[in-house]
Amino acid sequence: MQRADQVIVLIGSSQESHTLSNPFTAGERIEMIRYALDEEGIEPSRYFLIPVPDIMMNSVWAYHVKTYVPSFDVVVARNPLVIRLFKEANVEVVEPPMFYREKYNSTVIRKMMINGEDWGKLVPKSVYNYIKSIKGDDRLREIVGTDKKR
Repeated sequence: MQRADQVIVLIGSSQESHTLSNPFTAGERIEMIRYALDEEGIEPSRYFLIPVPDIMMNSVWAYHVKTYVPSFDVVVARNPLVIRLFKEANVEVVEPPMFYREKYNSTVIRKMMINGEDWGKLVPKSVYNYIKSIKGDDRLREIVGTDKKR
């Protein structure tokens, strides 16, 4: 696969926040991604960050996404349902290799935050600083009803 000139990053389930699986707002997730990309020296002109709300009809989800984003040629995904839905919509799908999934896993990181464990080494420094600045780790503990702190 060639590297793209521009990349569209979807912020899925954008309508959801303050839940165990999506504790951050779409805007907060966009800021985190921007900080991480900036930290890597990736120019803002190289990417789009677009929030997309869920719909309750998987069969038309790929078409739903197309209404939110600029034109694209390829989808990069690992989620089996996403892969299937875009293939059914006749979109080329590339499945990247896993990258230490057992370590760099949002569920694992959220669990570490809840338990007051050291999760900072698993995210870019700028993202860690941002989450701490908005007290995102405290928010997550409050969502699950625990007061554990580091």
